[in-house]
Amino acid sequence: MSLFKARDWWSTVLGEKEEFDQGCLCLADVDNSGNGQDKIIVGSFMGYLRIFNPHSVKTGGPQAEDLLLEVHLRDPVLQVEVGKFVSGTEMLHLAVLHSRKLCVYSVSGTLGNVEHGNQYQIKLMYEHHLQRTACNMTYGPFGGIKGRDLICIQSMDGMLMVFEQESYAFGRFLPGFLLPGPLAYSARTDSFITVSSCRQVESYKYQVLAFATDADRKQEMEQQKLGSGKRLVVDWTLNIGEQALDICIMPFNQSASSVFVLGERNFFCLKDNGQIRFMKKLNYNPSCFLPYCSVSEGTINTLIGNHNHMLHIYQDVTLKWATQLPHVPVAVRVGCLHDLKGVIVTLSDDGHLQCSYLGTDPSLFQAPKVESRELNYDELDVELKELQKIIKDVESQGVWPLTEQEDDLKVSAVVSSTLDSVSQAINVETGADSVPSITVKITLQNRVVLQKVKLSVYVQPPLQLTSDQFTFDFTVPDMTSIVAFSVYLKRSYTPSELEGNAVVSYSRPTDRNPAGIPRVIQCKFRLPLKLICLPGQPSKTASHKLTIDTNKSPVSLLGLFPDFANPSDDDQVNVMGFRLLRGSQVTLLASRTSQRYRIQSEQFEDLWLITNELILRLQEHFEKQGTKDFACSFSGCVPLQEYFELIDHHFELRISGKKLEELLSERAVQFRAIQRRLLTRFRDKTPAPLQHLDTLLDGTYKQVIALADAVEENQDRLLQSFAGLKSATHLLILLIRLWQRLSADQTAILEAAFLPPQEDTQELGWEETVDAAIVHLLKTCLSKSSKEQALNLSSQLSMPKDTSRLKKHITLLCDRLAKGGRLCVSTDAAARQAMVMPGGCTPIPESDLEERSPDDSTECLPTTSTSLLSPPCLKPQPSKEF
Repeated sequence: MSLFKARDWWSTVLGEKEEFDQGCLCLADVDNSGNGQDKIIVGSFMGYLRIFNPHSVKTGGPQAEDLLLEVHLRDPVLQVEVGKFVSGTEMLHLAVLHSRKLCVYSVSGTLGNVEHGNQYQIKLMYEHHLQRTACNMTYGPFGGIKGRDLICIQSMDGMLMVFEQESYAFGRFLPGFLLPGPLAYSARTDSFITVSSCRQVESYKYQVLAFATDADRKQEMEQQKLGSGKRLVVDWTLNIGEQALDICIMPFNQSASSVFVLGERNFFCLKDNGQIRFMKKLNYNPSCFLPYCSVSEGTINTLIGNHNHMLHIYQDVTLKWATQLPHVPVAVRVGCLHDLKGVIVTLSDDGHLQCSYLGTDPSLFQAPKVESRELNYDELDVELKELQKIIKDVESQGVWPLTEQEDDLKVSAVVSSTLDSVSQAINVETGADSVPSITVKITLQNRVVLQKVKLSVYVQPPLQLTSDQFTFDFTVPDMTSIVAFSVYLKRSYTPSELEGNAVVSYSRPTDRNPAGIPRVIQCKFRLPLKLICLPGQPSKTASHKLTIDTNKSPVSLLGLFPDFANPSDDDQVNVMGFRLLRGSQVTLLASRTSQRYRIQSEQFEDLWLITNELILRLQEHFEKQGTKDFACSFSGCVPLQEYFELIDHHFELRISGKKLEELLSERAVQFRAIQRRLLTRFRDKTPAPLQHLDTLLDGTYKQVIALADAVEENQDRLLQSFAGLKSATHLLILLIRLWQRLSADQTAILEAAFLPPQEDTQELGWEETVDAAIVHLLKTCLSKSSKEQALNLSSQLSMPKDTSRLKKHITLLCDRLAKGGRLCVSTDAAARQAMVMPGGCTPIPESDLEERSPDDSTECLPTTSTSLLSPPCLKPQPSKEF
């Protein structure tokens, strides 16, 4: 049992499907027994009134004699209170508030002569029929009267109706009323305190209410403002900035009292004049509260219930105890039940009534003594060796055998061979007349029962899916589910990849774990080039050109790209044009005499998709012919200068976005400061000139809107620039792989360094992430001495001042690869040296570039050195055709 759990003293459930609220619970000696024992009075919205006198029963639950009285009043019970409500006597009576009626009852008991016990009954003393719908009520010695209590009812339309016991006194409308709030009466200041819909605490003197002009209609309140009569004026107000749930008045000492207000997120304690004595910010959603006098001098304890089934006890602002309840309380009271003082009574909205206390129960459990026996160490050694063998076998196979894991669920993806006859593209921003779409089907087959199966599909932006989330219910084995969705281009720039990824997460239940072991399986699919590209006219001139060498005779481009072939250009079998949906042109040429292909375009990043598609289709073509030794190579200069221009453009947009956000933050601070100044002027009782603050507010508002639009526009441009930078990065990695003939593992290391998986943001961008990865490669597998390996890398990444350091490190990486360096993930120095310098080569001397300072950004890309970008052995030979 938890230490912080309310100790159940007595509990019961009231009725069936009944509802209760904070005014439905009251504790008092309602039958005037005189022994100081409280009774529990509960009313419900179904019209039932119940009175309990609980007895502590450890076993068996509540007894029948605990319920003193249960009567159905027909009308919903909004609130119950006990006080001196009948004239001529100071006996306690029960006031029950209905929506259109106030009833005062006398509760009395008759001694029983049989074993069934005493009999209780209620007698109606008087009732008031209300002309307005009631919300809540409060009572007290209004006007300092002695020996009796008056009742004040607040209506739903903001009228305070005062009843002097059997007679109606007067009614007053609250000024500026919109919605009713909690209502309480302070006897020391003789005032009513409420919280208006303006989210401010308001105090009205009883004398001001009594002597104000009588108002039975709101129209009369409006006439008071223009005509004669005493106007209802508020005594003091305090803006708390949130709606209040309840108000309670507690005496602080002989000369002062405190006003406690429970808000939606804060708890306030106010003085009599409205000044804040203290406040407490709550980290939960409160449901009810009750202040009560503390045993410590000068402090008050407060019970606060919340929607997390917890009851917190505060002494001023200090949390003294926290206890767990079996329900969410909507009302809480503290009383004396059968000589047990301080019993906490809580009521939930569905009728769970519980009497509990705080503290701990001693544990009477004692662990039994373990019989001592002699250990056989030889048997333990044999058992230990068997267990170690089992553990070793499991570690060698893995916790879950791969074959079994793969057989749990099979996922396959099929991309349609043709575009959709009716495009599914909606809300596109490409600017093209028509945007095609293509259908992808994902098939899932389960071998065993699986739980929580969820499919998530991801494609590179600006590609868009018609649906990307699917859920499945594999309750029986050997089920097959097929889902279909369409993919289309949404924005006016080219994606960096045409590859999609379908990820399926699921849980497989086992005997030991019925909830299931979480597993993830993924399936990749490739989208066709025609989804983002159309046939176009070839161009003879272009700003950017690439030449790919092969070891086989050139293939007809019409055979490689039949889906882009133009029937009217049968004679041009070695030239083909592509037009991207965003409008740019790419031209592909095949040499007639040499084994070369050229790709050219006005935009450097647009070369990537066509170049990658060309290599993939060439490989498929020769694989179908049974050729196994086909290979591509690149012997030109690595286009670092064009790549660096894209890096600079992306970094400039990041700098611009950072400046715009800082400027927007400054204007927002200025806007809020002007609002505070204007609010102070408007709340001042003495009118003062605005001194053009309204004009300044309007100008600042326009600046905030303009800056917000500029930030959004810069973010869109940054996304487009990052997509182009990723395309250029893919192209650079491809060219380095073909240039240095890197293996698949080495290419994966290069992709991990240049293409980090995290998103590009202002806090952690592409430049600093890639720079840290490249520096790590330069200091590990591409280092030339153990001294470089010993250097520590910075553990904190921040946005750099410029891109000179990044461009220098990229150039240095290409230089070391050109001099024989190879990429690996091994940290062993001997293995690294053997891989970097095979055949016992001498160490590579430092180049002029490496001798320079890292902060030197003026000459990081020398144009006279060919060893950095193209080694002499791979220098391309002049081509007559190209």
